[in-house]
Amino acid sequence: MGSFVKIFDADIVELLPTFTQPLIETHCHLDYLNAADLYSALSLASQVGIERIITIAVSPENLQSVVEIASAHDQVWTTQGIHPHEAVHYTPAVEATIRANARESKVLAIGEIGLDYHYDHSDRQAQIKAFEAQLTVAVDLNLPIVVHSREADEDTAAILTEFAPVLQKKGVIHSFTSGLKLAERCLELGFHLGFNGICTFKNADNVRAALQLTPLERILYETDAPYLTPVPFRGKPNAPHLLGLVANTVAHVKGLDVEVCNAAVYQNSLNLFWTQ
Repeated sequence: MGSFVKIFDADIVELLPTFTQPLIETHCHLDYLNAADLYSALSLASQVGIERIITIAVSPENLQSVVEIASAHDQVWTTQGIHPHEAVHYTPAVEATIRANARESKVLAIGEIGLDYHYDHSDRQAQIKAFEAQLTVAVDLNLPIVVHSREADEDTAAILTEFAPVLQKKGVIHSFTSGLKLAERCLELGFHLGFNGICTFKNADNVRAALQLTPLERILYETDAPYLTPVPFRGKPNAPHLLGLVANTVAHVKGLDVEVCNAAVYQNSLNLFWTQ
């Protein structure tokens, strides 16, 4: 069904699930869209019941732009942080910007932070240093964290174990694709796990296994748009209005009615990011 559909055309709404319960998109990258697609994405998201959207900071270059997008749109919030790919660019000046911007009313969390040993775009020691520095920022500002972890399970577990006792609001391991051992450890420490279009992929049994063991009260929905487009639209750009496809799959894997699942995940999102 996805081959002849343009993701940002209004006609796509007829092909998407809608629910009585609104949804919250907890992780996407709206600043990667051009102005026309951003306008369409936000309009379509509202049409299919996406009530709130969090657009995520990843680099020194977009720390300000994500705040500007969130400030300009009532349904959008944001974060502040440096992705592990950008860890070599983490400096005292960058940290000062993160700390200052994180006090803006539309900033909900510190992220996207963490470790990525698959690509190693930044030296691993630089990644660890930047991760720990930003965890300290989250502790100081009493904000939850948004964590990226890829092929770094042991170091991620060790660092989160060290910081979890002083991270009052904990956070989410986004786009969870790691091993079950890390899933279990993060859940023990009080973190949420974020699931996106990967859970719809044919060969993502590992992600569905992690979803199976995650309690409903620790699940978040996300798209990671414009990446990781869910089935049946793989190969096209992703956007928040496709979040319902993730919701349907999560409910199916958990063996739950989708409206029950959506209501719980909606509350999880509020509790983590909007509850003072």
